[in-house]
Amino acid sequence: MDIRKVKKLIELLEASGVAEIEIHEGEESVRISRSSTVAPPQTMTTMPQAAPDSQTSESIKSHLATEESASNDNYAEQGHVVTSPMVGIFYTAPSPEEPVFVTRGQAVKTGQVLCIIEAMKIMNQIESEVSGKLLRVLVDNGEAVEYGQPLFIIDPT
Repeated sequence: MDIRKVKKLIELLEASGVAEIEIHEGEESVRISRSSTVAPPQTMTTMPQAAPDSQTSESIKSHLATEESASNDNYAEQGHVVTSPMVGIFYTAPSPEEPVFVTRGQAVKTGQVLCIIEAMKIMNQIESEVSGKLLRVLVDNGEAVEYGQPLFIIDPT
């Protein structure tokens, strides 16, 4: 299989909320998966396979872009959307033994820490950009997040 096609499939997987994708074409197949836990990185198991046609690839990409755009617009209607400034792992608390930074319905202030995103073994605190009431937490603890992915919805005051 052409390595460019495999890279494109990995990009599609990363851009979506899908944890695993497997494509079969004739006797050949490729399976790419990612784990939502911290330890294991993305793994890729491949068998000899013919590349998926560009029409299928473009169709998947178009569908994912439309789906992402629709969900982001919906969030913006609900309040201020705090998005991820990086790719990494989302954590709701500084450690498993400590309480979460924020909970749904809680009043938050500008500059208040909402979560941590671990990227390349560095813990990055994500702060609120506005003061208001936390309406929704859109990501589960330990889940992988992408750049620009919505994390929280805050009703500004």
